[in-house]
Amino acid sequence: MENLSAKYGETLNLDKLTSYCPGCGHGIVTRLVAEAIENLGIMKRTVAIVGIGCGGFSHHYMDIDAIEATHGRSPSFAIGYKMTRPDNIVFTYAGDGDTCAIGLGDLLHAANKGMPVTTVMVNNSVFGMTGGQMSPTSLHGQVTTTTTKGRDTARQGYPLLVPEMMQHMPGVKYLARETVATPKDIRKAKKSIQKAFECQVKGLGYAFVEVIVPCPTGLKKNVRDSYQWCAEHATAYFKPQVFKDETEQDNVA
Repeated sequence: MENLSAKYGETLNLDKLTSYCPGCGHGIVTRLVAEAIENLGIMKRTVAIVGIGCGGFSHHYMDIDAIEATHGRSPSFAIGYKMTRPDNIVFTYAGDGDTCAIGLGDLLHAANKGMPVTTVMVNNSVFGMTGGQMSPTSLHGQVTTTTTKGRDTARQGYPLLVPEMMQHMPGVKYLARETVATPKDIRKAKKSIQKAFECQVKGLGYAFVEVIVPCPTGLKKNVRDSYQWCAEHATAYFKPQVFKDETEQDNVA
């Protein structure tokens, strides 16, 4: 979104300007968010509230302002920012561990409040940054560093279906789950992420997009196999769909 070579000098190697692991789904989602901001012409008045984890690096690759929130508190930070600067566009970007483990209470109260805020939750089914531990969205039978024999729902409970928890909240105006497992899926995810920002631009209410992505490092698979696992297993439980879309109604702000 900016001329990084000019900013940092001709010696900058853009091919290595990322902290994401090879094949990480965060790279795709970060690009889709950046494209939505640029397409809507809102870059100068947009601020990212990022969580703790791999998603916390996303704002490094966008020429926008950002606030790094404490663990799980991105939605609350976003509400506070939006209340003081209502004309600006504010969005949260964090993983499943940050958003729906320690941050689940903050997320649901922010969604229920219904303020024009956009949330992107990148669900890779593990705590990626801290070593691949089980997260609230790890699948039944999924091997992680803390479930070495696979997640047992009788002991650890079921993977959380976060959008389903929000779909009857009247303040939530756009609600979707997408994935980046295939090129076709990426195009759908791009559309949903842009609509989530349009929802805020129109002042309609809260918008939430969960994006199912692979974590090759956490899954201990090569890139190709991790995307295949995402397409065949993760999306069988976390079914991509648009739960609610009220972006076409008149501005009610």
